[in-house]
Amino acid sequence: MTSPLFAYPGGQAIDLFNALYGEKDIDIILPRHEQGLVHSADGYARSTGKVGVCLVTSGPGATNLVTGIATANYDSVPLVCFTGQVPTYLIGNDTFQEVDIVGVTRSICKYAVTVQKSLSF
Repeated sequence: MTSPLFAYPGGQAIDLFNALYGEKDIDIILPRHEQGLVHSADGYARSTGKVGVCLVTSGPGATNLVTGIATANYDSVPLVCFTGQVPTYLIGNDTFQEVDIVGVTRSICKYAVTVQKSLSF
């Protein structure tokens, strides 16, 4: 049985999409916009009782999730959102599509973190 991933590709998340390419257990659902994506993941979680999972790029891709994250949080809907981010050495330099998404979402979710180091498998 496959699990849905509501995802919208973009520059800072492209490596994650490449890693998921060909994965048989994940059904990637590509909406037309990130706002529709997060509300679809919310609806999936509400109707199935399973976790809705989102993947988007940094900057405006991430900020387009904010209303859906708040809605899910206030209604106790299980939702996990992954966003891309500019390289860590560029954070805080007003880099193209850099947004402090952790700061933006901290008050509307249970947990928000920026991964600073990747692990090689």
